Amino acid sequence: MPKTQYYTATTIDGFIADPDNSLSWLFEAEDDINRSPFPAFFEGVGAFAMGSTTYEWVLEHDSLLDNPARWHEYYGDVPAWVFTHRDLPPIPGAALNFVADDVRPVHTAMTAAAGGKNIWVVGGGELAGAFADAGLLDELILGVAPATLGAGAPLLPRRLTASRLSLTDVERRGEFAYLTYALAAPR
Repeated sequence: MPKTQYYTATTIDGFIADPDNSLSWLFEAEDDINRSPFPAFFEGVGAFAMGSTTYEWVLEHDSLLDNPARWHEYYGDVPAWVFTHRDLPPIPGAALNFVADDVRPVHTAMTAAAGGKNIWVVGGGELAGAFADAGLLDELILGVAPATLGAGAPLLPRRLTASRLSLTDVERRGEFAYLTYALAAPR
């Protein structure tokens, strides 16, 4: 059964970006692609969603308007939905859908496009929270990095208690701890 998964890196104190929406803290940590579970994870992804801040960061950080081939190197032809209320520049040749809708109808479209594969909610935390609020988020996969920020964009700006979360896996890879939680629908 396909899942909708929020897979992200987080600091020990629960932030996914610093107050300037930078991920520089993440790149200071040991970055060994052979230790990262991401490549195997992404093989199971058939569609993904991201918020506008995440999209803009990726766009700028990887100079994707000048080098759209990078998008294809990372994500191939997997379709992406960008949640935004602003006009954002599309990456030439990328399978992008810009939406400002409620996550429910978009999730339906993503499920159809995913063709039996999983849906990845990239970030940010508010978007993942909207999927969780709607009962559409099945799993959290958190790569906890050896860093603290003290402030910034929170991992998941929602109250989710133990009644909804169940730890299903713990794994150490280099300096990262990967925690996987199943998330039950709200009652």
